[in-house]
Amino acid sequence: AALAAICGAGLGVCGAVLQSLLRNPLADPFLLGVSAGASTGAVSVVVLGLGAGAVGLTAGAFAGALIAFALVMLLATAAGGAAGHMVLAGVAGTQLFSALTSYIVITSADADQTRGVLFWLLGSLSGARWDDVLLAGVVCAVCLVLCLAKAGSLDAFAFGQDAAAALGVHVGRLRALLLVVTALLAATLVAAAGAIGFVGLVLPQAARLLVGPRHRALLPVTAVLGAILLVWVDVLATTIAAPQEVPVGVVTALVGVPAFAVLLVRRGRVS
Repeated sequence: AALAAICGAGLGVCGAVLQSLLRNPLADPFLLGVSAGASTGAVSVVVLGLGAGAVGLTAGAFAGALIAFALVMLLATAAGGAAGHMVLAGVAGTQLFSALTSYIVITSADADQTRGVLFWLLGSLSGARWDDVLLAGVVCAVCLVLCLAKAGSLDAFAFGQDAAAALGVHVGRLRALLLVVTALLAATLVAAAGAIGFVGLVLPQAARLLVGPRHRALLPVTAVLGAILLVWVDVLATTIAAPQEVPVGVVTALVGVPAFAVLLVRRGRVS
């Protein structure tokens, strides 16, 4: 339950920050390939033995997340840098790193490792340990504080990069800092619980409907909503097909897709 709350809060914050930085309501660690890259890095540690322990797993996931995001940004920039190009580049990056993860598992893992890794990749909290909770909690708290400290600058991004620069925001420095922060947070959560989708996509949209676009209120509300949602999703995942546990990522997709459809229709009617 503790790890579920931390993961929900962290993924929600990641989505809110990425959507503001990239000015794209579809920005999300899962859709932009960050989660897929983190999964590849974490699986490389587990299966290939490139590191050890929770810190080694997080370091591998962080390296994979940074490589994936850099590749997606490079591809989107080469294609023109539009919002649609970013999403398409994210889809390409997700497919690439998902394929790399599958290749590593198929060629290097034994039967038990394959079963465990595949279940974990769908998003699983069943193997939660207190060292995972501690590491994820500390990273999530530090990243949330850093993002809140830059709330005013994130508000300026709503008017575009040129307007933000005119308001005194160091655009390049801020983007680099917050992209690294979100990549670290997403990687830590992937290392602890696998790839969980749609939380970072849907929750910031719902929070904006409740408190508006100002990040000083948006970020904490998104974190609280994400924590509440994922705790209840975890409860549902452990009871819906008891005694068998359903991966949390499966439930978030089943819940998140209809919720996102409703939000999308509402935003379309408003605009």
